[in-house]
Amino acid sequence: MSIAGTRPRAAWAADPARSRGRLHPEPRSPSRNEFRRDCDRLIHCTAFRRLKHKTQVFVSHEGDHYRTRLTHTLEVTQIARALARGLGLDEDLAEALALAHDLGHPPFGHAGERALDQCMAAFGGFDHNAHSLEIVTRLERRYAEFDGLNLTWETLEGIAKHNGPLIDAGGRPTARYRARGVPEAFLDYSRAHDLELASYASAEAQAAAIADDIAYDAHDLDDGLRAEMFAFDQIASLPLVSDFLAELRGRFPNLERPRLANELTRRLIARMIEDVVAETGRRATALALGSVDDVRYAGQTLVGFSAGLAAADRAIKDFLTPHLYRHARVMERMEQGGRVVSDLFRHFMQNAAELPAEWRLDGADERTRARRIADFIAGMTDRFALDQHRRFFASTPGLR
Repeated sequence: MSIAGTRPRAAWAADPARSRGRLHPEPRSPSRNEFRRDCDRLIHCTAFRRLKHKTQVFVSHEGDHYRTRLTHTLEVTQIARALARGLGLDEDLAEALALAHDLGHPPFGHAGERALDQCMAAFGGFDHNAHSLEIVTRLERRYAEFDGLNLTWETLEGIAKHNGPLIDAGGRPTARYRARGVPEAFLDYSRAHDLELASYASAEAQAAAIADDIAYDAHDLDDGLRAEMFAFDQIASLPLVSDFLAELRGRFPNLERPRLANELTRRLIARMIEDVVAETGRRATALALGSVDDVRYAGQTLVGFSAGLAAADRAIKDFLTPHLYRHARVMERMEQGGRVVSDLFRHFMQNAAELPAEWRLDGADERTRARRIADFIAGMTDRFALDQHRRFFASTPGLR
């Protein structure tokens, strides 16, 4: 299936003209559709700007060319739009969901999230997807008439459910949340603005989710090669990678490492996008989809890899786990970052008066205070977290 140009709108695409609207009604814009407005609000919000100084894999001082949480988000957004274009979906909604997908990450990447989750174990835990929803519905304070960004139902649905339903038809948490239950943020918001947590999200949300996987695979290989944590010969046997490297070395035998890495990265992304478009089209035809609600109640994920590409995706992730994410260099820095997060949480729990004035809740019970402190820490950039740590501790790691 060709993905060149813009395909006609699919019958099962989301339509901004038929949006279920916003929790707080607003006049329509004369120049922008509802999903475009969501994109613009996300780009201009404070939490989006903070992604510039949040870790993806490497902390910022290790080099200017490594991905940050912001550049990763922009790359996911480009891939999500390419998928939406190839499938005839709404590009603005796919973009909005890609822009929002990592807003809830605390400092120091997944290590910071694990540390904050452990700190919050007695208070419901911490989940970055749930925190993303809290940011856009409660924590951003930019508008006179409401807290949050007042995004459309479709964007909020996608933030909550881009990885699939949160509960089953009987209201029981799905596998992801079976052990500890669905995070309170999803349940609380759904009581006011029902996100239908037992259904799948739109195809646009699913496209944003798999765009994240594609970006991780290609760009983490690129960053790992740049950091010399592994060499081309170590990835030469991986599915897809092996074919592309053989082609590139045959055509360009003297190509320098940076160009070789870039050529590999762009081929991986293009091939994965093409596969998702073809496989998703096949599934849509088999399911005889006629509307966006058909996607929600299809009982299965619509947007995905073929079996062969799913195996290649798994093989790449299986390689990256020990060679990049758990590499000694990365682990040392992430352990240090996690300790910063844990130290700050414990300090503020014991010294709530040292929180900034706008974050204090005088007289709050322990659970409410813990959630407030977690919200404050989750919003920190890496460098702000380190600056805060230096205020209270003499042993701040040299992560800059």
